[in-house]
Amino acid sequence: MSNLVSTPQLHGVHHTAFPTWKPKSTVEFYRDGLGLKLVHAITARGWGRTDGHPDFLHFFFDAGNGAAIAFFYYIGTEPRPEFTAMKGYLGVSRHTAWAAHSQEELLDWRARIKATGTKVTPLVEHETLESIYFIDPNGYNLEISRTSRPLTEQDHRDADMTIEAMMSTFGDNNPDGRTIDDMWRLKGQLVAQNAFAAAAE
Repeated sequence: MSNLVSTPQLHGVHHTAFPTWKPKSTVEFYRDGLGLKLVHAITARGWGRTDGHPDFLHFFFDAGNGAAIAFFYYIGTEPRPEFTAMKGYLGVSRHTAWAAHSQEELLDWRARIKATGTKVTPLVEHETLESIYFIDPNGYNLEISRTSRPLTEQDHRDADMTIEAMMSTFGDNNPDGRTIDDMWRLKGQLVAQNAFAAAAE
Protein backbone atom coordinates (compact mmCIF):
# COMPACT_ATOMS: atom_id res chain seq x y z
CA MET A 1 0.00 0.00 0.00
CA SER A 2 1.37 3.42 -1.00
CA ASN A 3 1.94 6.09 1.64
CA LEU A 4 1.73 8.85 -0.96
CA VAL A 5 -0.97 11.45 -0.35
CA SER A 6 -2.84 12.48 -3.47
CA THR A 7 -2.51 16.11 -4.59
CA PRO A 8 -5.92 17.81 -4.44
CA GLN A 9 -6.86 20.35 -7.09
CA LEU A 10 -8.55 23.71 -6.65
CA HIS A 11 -11.37 24.52 -9.06
CA GLY A 12 -11.50 28.29 -8.93
CA VAL A 13 -12.69 30.70 -6.22
CA HIS A 14 -15.89 29.76 -4.38
CA HIS A 15 -16.25 33.14 -2.66
CA THR A 16 -14.40 35.96 -1.01
CA ALA A 17 -15.90 37.50 2.14
CA PHE A 18 -15.60 40.83 3.93
CA PRO A 19 -17.20 42.55 6.92
CA THR A 20 -19.55 45.45 6.24
CA TRP A 21 -20.99 48.13 8.50
CA LYS A 22 -23.06 49.52 5.61
CA PRO A 23 -25.37 46.64 4.70
CA LYS A 24 -27.98 48.77 2.89
CA SER A 25 -25.41 50.65 0.80
CA THR A 26 -23.59 47.38 0.07
CA VAL A 27 -26.73 45.72 -1.30
CA GLU A 28 -27.65 48.81 -3.30
CA PHE A 29 -24.17 48.97 -4.82
CA TYR A 30 -23.68 45.30 -5.72
CA ARG A 31 -27.27 44.22 -6.48
CA ASP A 32 -28.83 47.41 -7.81
CA GLY A 33 -25.78 49.28 -9.13
CA LEU A 34 -23.57 46.51 -10.54
CA GLY A 35 -26.46 44.15 -11.20
CA LEU A 36 -24.99 41.17 -9.35
CA LYS A 37 -27.66 38.66 -8.38
CA LEU A 38 -28.19 38.11 -4.66
CA VAL A 39 -27.95 34.32 -4.45
CA HIS A 40 -27.85 33.37 -0.77
CA ALA A 41 -28.28 34.81 2.72
CA ILE A 42 -27.60 33.27 6.11
CA THR A 43 -28.85 34.70 9.41
CA ALA A 44 -27.67 33.40 12.75
CA ARG A 45 -27.40 34.13 16.42
CA GLY A 46 -23.87 34.69 17.62
CA TRP A 47 -21.65 31.66 17.54
CA GLY A 48 -18.02 31.02 16.87
CA ARG A 49 -14.68 30.39 18.46
CA THR A 50 -14.77 33.46 20.71
CA ASP A 51 -17.10 34.70 23.43
CA GLY A 52 -19.33 37.64 22.64
CA HIS A 53 -19.77 36.75 18.96
CA PRO A 54 -22.59 39.02 17.71
CA ASP A 55 -25.65 37.93 15.76
CA PHE A 56 -24.99 38.32 12.07
CA LEU A 57 -26.09 38.11 8.45
CA HIS A 58 -23.90 36.60 5.75
CA PHE A 59 -25.04 37.38 2.20
CA PHE A 60 -23.66 36.41 -1.20
CA PHE A 61 -23.71 37.99 -4.67
CA ASP A 62 -23.06 36.05 -7.88
CA ALA A 63 -19.64 37.04 -9.26
CA GLY A 64 -19.75 34.74 -12.30
CA ASN A 65 -18.57 31.20 -13.10
CA GLY A 66 -19.86 29.83 -9.80
CA ALA A 67 -17.94 32.35 -7.66
CA ALA A 68 -19.45 34.83 -5.22
CA ILE A 69 -18.51 37.91 -3.25
CA ALA A 70 -19.98 37.82 0.25
CA PHE A 71 -20.35 40.13 3.24
CA PHE A 72 -20.82 39.70 6.98
CA TYR A 73 -22.96 42.24 8.82
CA TYR A 74 -22.37 41.83 12.56
CA ILE A 75 -25.42 43.41 14.19
CA GLY A 76 -24.70 46.09 16.76
CA THR A 77 -20.96 46.30 16.18
CA GLU A 78 -19.07 49.53 15.62
CA PRO A 79 -17.11 50.14 12.40
CA ARG A 80 -13.51 48.97 12.50
CA PRO A 81 -11.56 51.45 10.38
CA GLU A 82 -8.49 49.21 10.18
CA PHE A 83 -10.38 47.16 7.57
CA THR A 84 -10.59 50.04 5.09
CA ALA A 85 -8.34 52.84 6.39
CA MET A 86 -5.17 51.50 4.79
CA LYS A 87 -4.40 53.95 1.97
CA GLY A 88 -1.76 54.24 -0.73
CA TYR A 89 0.00 51.26 -2.24
CA LEU A 90 -0.76 48.99 0.75
CA GLY A 91 -4.47 49.71 0.57
CA VAL A 92 -4.64 49.17 -3.18
CA SER A 93 -2.68 45.91 -2.99
CA ARG A 94 -5.54 44.19 -1.13
CA HIS A 95 -8.37 43.92 -3.65
CA THR A 96 -10.78 41.66 -5.49
CA ALA A 97 -10.46 41.40 -9.29
CA TRP A 98 -13.13 40.00 -11.61
CA ALA A 99 -12.73 38.95 -15.24
CA ALA A 100 -14.13 40.56 -18.37
CA HIS A 101 -13.82 38.74 -21.69
CA SER A 102 -13.23 41.69 -24.04
CA GLN A 103 -12.28 45.36 -24.08
CA GLU A 104 -15.86 46.18 -25.11
CA GLU A 105 -17.18 44.35 -22.05
CA LEU A 106 -14.65 46.16 -19.85
CA LEU A 107 -15.76 49.53 -21.23
CA ASP A 108 -19.41 48.57 -20.64
CA TRP A 109 -18.53 47.80 -16.99
CA ARG A 110 -16.75 51.16 -16.69
CA ALA A 111 -19.86 52.97 -17.95
CA ARG A 112 -22.12 51.02 -15.57
CA ILE A 113 -19.89 51.75 -12.58
CA LYS A 114 -19.76 55.46 -13.46
CA ALA A 115 -23.57 55.47 -13.65
CA THR A 116 -23.71 54.51 -9.94
CA GLY A 117 -21.80 57.72 -9.11
CA THR A 118 -18.69 55.74 -8.24
CA LYS A 119 -15.29 56.96 -9.39
CA VAL A 120 -13.62 54.50 -11.75
CA THR A 121 -10.24 54.71 -13.46
CA PRO A 122 -9.66 54.78 -17.20
CA LEU A 123 -8.44 51.51 -18.70
CA VAL A 124 -4.98 50.71 -17.29
CA GLU A 125 -2.67 48.41 -19.28
CA HIS A 126 -0.07 46.37 -17.40
CA GLU A 127 1.85 43.45 -18.86
CA THR A 128 -0.80 40.85 -19.76
CA LEU A 129 -3.86 42.64 -18.34
CA GLU A 130 -6.07 45.64 -19.01
CA SER A 131 -8.02 46.78 -15.95
CA ILE A 132 -10.34 49.31 -14.37
CA TYR A 133 -10.25 50.09 -10.65
CA PHE A 134 -12.93 51.40 -8.26
CA ILE A 135 -13.94 51.35 -4.58
CA ASP A 136 -17.16 50.01 -3.05
CA PRO A 137 -19.20 51.79 -0.32
CA ASN A 138 -17.19 50.02 2.39
CA GLY A 139 -13.88 51.33 1.04
CA TYR A 140 -12.82 47.97 -0.46
CA ASN A 141 -10.72 48.13 -3.61
CA LEU A 142 -12.15 46.36 -6.66
CA GLU A 143 -10.86 45.64 -10.15
CA ILE A 144 -12.27 44.24 -13.38
CA SER A 145 -9.65 42.93 -15.81
CA ARG A 146 -9.40 41.36 -19.20
CA THR A 147 -6.48 39.24 -20.31
CA SER A 148 -4.75 40.99 -23.21
CA ARG A 149 -2.69 37.93 -24.12
CA PRO A 150 -2.66 34.37 -22.82
CA LEU A 151 0.12 33.30 -20.49
CA THR A 152 2.65 30.93 -22.04
CA GLU A 153 5.05 28.31 -20.77
CA GLN A 154 7.77 30.96 -21.02
CA ASP A 155 5.76 33.16 -18.60
CA HIS A 156 5.53 30.22 -16.18
CA ARG A 157 9.28 29.59 -16.32
CA ASP A 158 9.99 33.29 -15.84
CA ALA A 159 7.66 33.35 -12.80
CA ASP A 160 9.43 30.32 -11.30
CA MET A 161 12.84 32.01 -11.63
CA THR A 162 11.54 35.36 -10.33
CA ILE A 163 10.02 33.79 -7.22
CA GLU A 164 13.08 31.60 -6.58
CA ALA A 165 15.27 34.72 -6.76
CA MET A 166 12.85 36.60 -4.48
CA MET A 167 12.86 33.90 -1.78
CA SER A 168 16.64 33.53 -1.88
CA THR A 169 17.24 37.28 -1.80
CA PHE A 170 14.73 38.49 0.77
CA GLY A 171 13.65 35.46 2.81
CA ASP A 172 10.68 36.55 4.94
CA ASN A 173 11.88 39.87 6.37
CA ASN A 174 14.95 40.95 4.35
CA PRO A 175 17.32 41.04 7.37
CA ASP A 176 20.27 42.18 5.24
CA GLY A 177 18.51 45.12 3.62
CA ARG A 178 18.90 43.74 0.12
CA THR A 179 17.43 45.56 -2.87
CA ILE A 180 15.55 44.66 -6.01
CA ASP A 181 18.88 45.01 -7.86
CA ASP A 182 20.27 42.17 -5.74
CA MET A 183 17.29 40.06 -6.70
CA TRP A 184 17.64 40.90 -10.41
CA ARG A 185 21.31 39.88 -10.34
CA LEU A 186 20.39 36.51 -8.87
CA LYS A 187 17.57 36.09 -11.37
CA GLY A 188 20.01 36.84 -14.18
CA GLN A 189 22.18 33.98 -12.94
CA LEU A 190 19.15 31.67 -12.88
CA VAL A 191 18.20 32.69 -16.42
CA ALA A 192 21.74 31.97 -17.61
CA GLN A 193 21.76 28.58 -15.86
CA ASN A 194 18.37 27.74 -17.36
CA ALA A 195 19.53 28.68 -20.85
CA PHE A 196 22.68 26.61 -20.46
CA ALA A 197 20.72 23.59 -19.25
CA ALA A 198 18.26 23.94 -22.16
CA ALA A 199 21.12 24.13 -24.67
CA ALA A 200 22.73 21.03 -23.20
CA GLU A 201 19.61 18.90 -23.69
